[in-house]
Amino acid sequence: MYMNEEYLNYCRRAYQQILAADNILIVSHLHPDIDALSSVGIMIELVEGLNKNYLAYAQDKDDNIFDFLPHAERVHSKLPLGFSFNDYDLVLILDCGAINRTGLAEALHNRNKSKIQVIEFDHHPPVDHFADLEIRLPHLASTTEVLYHFLKINNIAINKNLSNLLLSGILADTGNFLYPSTSEDTINIASEMLQSGAQLPKIFQNTLQNKNLTSMRLWGLALKNLKVNSKYNLAVSVLTQEEINEATQAVGLDEASNDIFGDIVGFLSNLGGVKGVILFREESDGKIKASLRTSDPAIDISRLAAIFGGGGHAKASGLVVKGKINSSNDGWEFEY
Repeated sequence: MYMNEEYLNYCRRAYQQILAADNILIVSHLHPDIDALSSVGIMIELVEGLNKNYLAYAQDKDDNIFDFLPHAERVHSKLPLGFSFNDYDLVLILDCGAINRTGLAEALHNRNKSKIQVIEFDHHPPVDHFADLEIRLPHLASTTEVLYHFLKINNIAINKNLSNLLLSGILADTGNFLYPSTSEDTINIASEMLQSGAQLPKIFQNTLQNKNLTSMRLWGLALKNLKVNSKYNLAVSVLTQEEINEATQAVGLDEASNDIFGDIVGFLSNLGGVKGVILFREESDGKIKASLRTSDPAIDISRLAAIFGGGGHAKASGLVVKGKINSSNDGWEFEY
């Protein structure tokens, strides 16, 4: 479905721009997860092999839990002294979902587009369109899976480092193949990576055991708040802004990564006997975000999201509305 001629041309164009660039800025989202840093690592492996000048940046990267990933030590958590956005002629944005998650939103908006090109690789549904070239496949399980096809289309050999990075991102974003986003193609790619030298025991240990205290607190709250709507046979959980603040501030963070909520709803989607799962969470800006998942082959969960102005794809979608969540005797009430 996604291997149409337009997609093939996009991937080839992206590679040609990488080959032509002199100075490359590689960026992923703030508080990056394994898929994000694996994606950055893949691009580092590629541009180093091409002898390109580059800087890799993911704001507030946790240096303590990603050491097992090739090239993780080369990713800056803060912009180095003397950094100038205008020094780069190509920017590669990986797994960000939205421009405000790059930590470089103002520079990206105000760039001289004739001198600085931006290519975005992602598997999240689009929030805003800021790149000159988007390679976005929301139905894939991870951004590393998107990059696998990019590598294959451009006949780039997959070595041991790339194998470990690709498999790490896939395992992390599929919950070790438990989430509904896992496809037959995902499994086949993982198998190929093992044959190419990926170290499954090491990756498996780190993708299972990399949860921080904030994540564990929020997972516990989401499970505690979980209810089943018997009328529609939907499992629903809620995280209020107060609960999120308590969980993050207890460990000294200003905010929780969006990827934590994706992990939570992905896990909840394994609940048997329900048609789908919805996780609602309050944002600090007076909005309510919802993540919707289903593993039922007969259900297109994006149709429910679309009623409220959201979207996505059949098995994983999202929506945003202005409002507030209030607790009630029967569960929660929504003001919007």
